[in-house]
Amino acid sequence: MKKIYCFAASCGFCLVGWATNVDSLRQYDLEEISVSATRVNLETPVAFTDVSGKEIEENNYGQDVPYLLQQTPSMVATSDAGGGVGYTDIRMRGYDGTRINVTTNGVPMNDAESHKMYWVDTPDLLSSVGSMQVQRGAGTSTNGSGAFGGSISMTTDNLPMDFGGSAEMSYGSFNTNKQAVRISSGLLGGKWAIDGRLSHVYSDGYMERAFADMGSYMFQAAYLSDNTLIKLLSFGGLERTYNAWDGITKEQMEQNRRYNPCGEITDKEGNVVGFYEDQVDNYLQINNQLVINHRINSLWKLNATLHYTYGDGYYQQYKNNRDLYTYQLSGLTDKDGAVLDESNLVRKKAMFNHFGGLVSSAQYNNQTVDLTMGLAWHTYGGDHYGEVLEVADAANFTAPFEYYRNTSFKHDGNVFAKVNWQAFKGFYVYADMQYRFVNQKITGKDDVYDYATSDMLQMNLDKYFHFFNPKVGLTYQFKKYHTAYASVALAGREPTRKDFTNAPADNQPKAEHLLDLEFGYQFRHRYVTAGINFYYMWYKDQLVLTGEQNPDTYEALYTNVDDSYRRGIELTIDAHPLKWLSLGGNVTLSQNIINDYTEYVYNDDTWQTEANYIGNSTIAYSPSVIAGVYADFHTHGFKGIWRTQYVGKQYITNGMNENLALDPYCVSSVDLSYTLKLDDKKNIRFGVLLNNIFNSAFLPACPAFLAKATTP
Repeated sequence: MKKIYCFAASCGFCLVGWATNVDSLRQYDLEEISVSATRVNLETPVAFTDVSGKEIEENNYGQDVPYLLQQTPSMVATSDAGGGVGYTDIRMRGYDGTRINVTTNGVPMNDAESHKMYWVDTPDLLSSVGSMQVQRGAGTSTNGSGAFGGSISMTTDNLPMDFGGSAEMSYGSFNTNKQAVRISSGLLGGKWAIDGRLSHVYSDGYMERAFADMGSYMFQAAYLSDNTLIKLLSFGGLERTYNAWDGITKEQMEQNRRYNPCGEITDKEGNVVGFYEDQVDNYLQINNQLVINHRINSLWKLNATLHYTYGDGYYQQYKNNRDLYTYQLSGLTDKDGAVLDESNLVRKKAMFNHFGGLVSSAQYNNQTVDLTMGLAWHTYGGDHYGEVLEVADAANFTAPFEYYRNTSFKHDGNVFAKVNWQAFKGFYVYADMQYRFVNQKITGKDDVYDYATSDMLQMNLDKYFHFFNPKVGLTYQFKKYHTAYASVALAGREPTRKDFTNAPADNQPKAEHLLDLEFGYQFRHRYVTAGINFYYMWYKDQLVLTGEQNPDTYEALYTNVDDSYRRGIELTIDAHPLKWLSLGGNVTLSQNIINDYTEYVYNDDTWQTEANYIGNSTIAYSPSVIAGVYADFHTHGFKGIWRTQYVGKQYITNGMNENLALDPYCVSSVDLSYTLKLDDKKNIRFGVLLNNIFNSAFLPACPAFLAKATTP
């Protein structure tokens, strides 16, 4: 299988004018209270990577968060348009983004129904992020529907204590560009501070017509006293992107690697005669948070965060040769008065939703005990509906025509307590207990036609889930530079909305359960940091891709498999042999196996689904090798970074068919920058990022490709 080539370059500058002072240090300490309940440190037996604000700033050229995090161990980033802007996603240890929990200031960001983090709905989020922590494996107790196999904990940027601002501009290949401006009031009257940012990101995309046009904002205002921080935040964005979801076949790739089949208009014989201009996705998302952090005394700290997110959007699609009855359309005639049974049409799928709740915690810390207790409650409500906007051959169609509508409610609550106890010098005992409750309700008609009732599929879902997620572990720090740790954790996860709606009535999805065993060793020295982590993740009823698709939406379908596991070794090293040189890298070697797997394949000739026993099968989109290296040269304001990532072969079904596999790929980039210091508080930074410098033709793991590659 050939691979897709993608190249991008950008340059930018930033003028800043603030500095750290005593008030800043006081504020930063108070800001950390809201995320300390979800983050870990070196005394916790969890595999994690911290990404500092400096790293975020130096790598922020307008691409989405997954493209920054692919530099961390076991990570693979994907982009449907090919440029890292718009619809992007990330995989960790082979599992997809629905199992990676994303929080901002402790508030869940994953969609409550799909469990996905839609990075496209928060454009240029990196410009508002102060720090990130990536936890691999079950990790520590956190909030949200994606809290299962990994987590990404983000904090918004701290409020600067001095008046200042910044301006950023970048431009790259495929007309990819970004403009951002930020201004901060500094500390007013010793108590108040205000900060705001506006950004715009645009890209034509590597795939044809796959443009992304996105605007975003960030506003925060805070009251700061000696022991209390009250902060109001609002951030979000408006995106308009041309669809590039469907993927392409091998034959199409051989003719034109940039070909985008979305929006195809065909004639009666199936010949492509044009493309629909409004095959676009539009979405507005506004995230609001009220954060209250309070330090009672030197031992106790409290946090309470109220949050509310509003979402509203739709996408339009041109569909060819559709049976009109599957859209509840009848009585339509063409210009000659003949009854229409099928026609090309334009449909619109829309949704609006509300997501709100409370996240709270209390932390107690003395010289030997670090105790955190917390509770959270989140409620989601939203409507999904679809309309036919145009029927190409109909003379008597009146638009819009609504053909389905349903309403969803989801309640998600949890309580937890975790403690890290220093039993004696250097030896820590960790325990984390969480109970999580989920209730998912869907009523109304779905977008799938039910042939048994000659109507749209009637939804009447009311499911309850109860999960107990315990975690225990040990950490031993010895001989100053050495740390060893081990942990065992249980985690549970409910199926997504689409797992229910796409499943046959006689094979409804079940909750997944995970047993995660991890142990490792770290060496931390001034000049060298190195680590090795072993993991064994055993799953009961893991939901895995089947290689099938929803024939209408091209959504990849999942099914439960009784017995499966992911096990591997993660190696990391970072060295600073010289003042002006840093070197490092990471590699993950893994096995991702379904035990006793049977693949079901549709036979065109017999019109039957046939069973094919595979035995021990490699899980789809799970490379056995993920590796990355870097070299960082820096002196007198100049900085040059070389990065290379290698991703091994990935099957796109669980049948290990060599004809349905993504070849290994290796991609290198160069990041060159120069920072001109104007004085102690101001500087200008110029940067150039060259992606894929060797023009490697590759195809990152993208489930959209699965949809076309396995169409019966």
